[in-house]
Amino acid sequence: MMSWSNSPDNQESLAGRLSLSVVIPVFNEEQWITRSVTALLTAAEKASWPIEVVLVDDGSTDDTPARLAELSAQPGVVVVTQANSGRFAARQAGLRRASGSQVLLLDSRVIVDPDSLSYLREQLTQHPDRVVWNGHVNVATDGSPYGAFWSGLVTVAWRRYLAKPELMSFGAEDFDAFPKGTGFFTAPREVLLAAAQSFSSLFDDPKLASDDTRMIRSIAESHRIHISPSFSAEYHSRDSLQKFVRHAYFRGTTFIDSYLDSPGPVRKAAAVAAAAGVGGLVLLVKRPKTALAIGVAGSAAAAAVVRRSGGSTGQAKAVGTLLPLFAACFGAGAVRGLTLAVRKRLGK
Repeated sequence: MMSWSNSPDNQESLAGRLSLSVVIPVFNEEQWITRSVTALLTAAEKASWPIEVVLVDDGSTDDTPARLAELSAQPGVVVVTQANSGRFAARQAGLRRASGSQVLLLDSRVIVDPDSLSYLREQLTQHPDRVVWNGHVNVATDGSPYGAFWSGLVTVAWRRYLAKPELMSFGAEDFDAFPKGTGFFTAPREVLLAAAQSFSSLFDDPKLASDDTRMIRSIAESHRIHISPSFSAEYHSRDSLQKFVRHAYFRGTTFIDSYLDSPGPVRKAAAVAAAAGVGGLVLLVKRPKTALAIGVAGSAAAAAVVRRSGGSTGQAKAVGTLLPLFAACFGAGAVRGLTLAVRKRLGK
């Protein structure tokens, strides 16, 4: 039986065989897509790694198609166009079009750090067993309370890693304790294709399907997922109250698709939160002053938890201020998700 020798000659040979495709689903991102692709190409050039970039236009209605046409003039950049079908369907279309042995899934609002692809190529070359990576994503605040809110939440949710970021790996047994998402995630193409085909959404509407958690969970059952601050990028959140509300509502719905049939601490926490939400709604109707007082106290407590988890003062303030609105929108989205799941289960 032939064995692998991790010698310099073999490392160089493996590096030469590594081919990377980057799949980016795009919907109405005229302000971000050029910046995202430019940063990606800069990182690839610094890594001396020719890459293929597959941009999937998911039925954009703004000037995104014009931006994509400009980007497609660059070597290695291709554009796939489809009717609006949702981000998960767009990623699948990109995976089918991609030709690289390794695929990086990237969101259009994620800006890859200059040294990230150099680090990834080095890891794939020197450690051929480390083929699945979730990116270390920093949430940009830019003075925006919405970015500070999201970064504050993840500081609490994934404090096991974020309290001291360093090279780590996780599997299905500790899946909920670590950052994960297809906004900046890489694995062999065949692994991603198999994972995308291994489940179906709990909803009939594919536009509302969870586009990351369930797919990544299936990968974690057979592969260790690695994460390191050296494989990093910056995410830019929605920058207005209206967009924040829509995003929270959408995330509430996809949360149900992600976790309803996946036992674990997140599902248990969601059940507790749902019960608290229903109780809070009843209290708001019967005793509004009491409900308001409890809401204020809860927001203050949440802000304190963010600080104790290592979050900044700005993050704590944003969480304390926006949590009631987020909870209402997220909860409404979750109710929609539960309704859709029940309808599909009943065949209606």
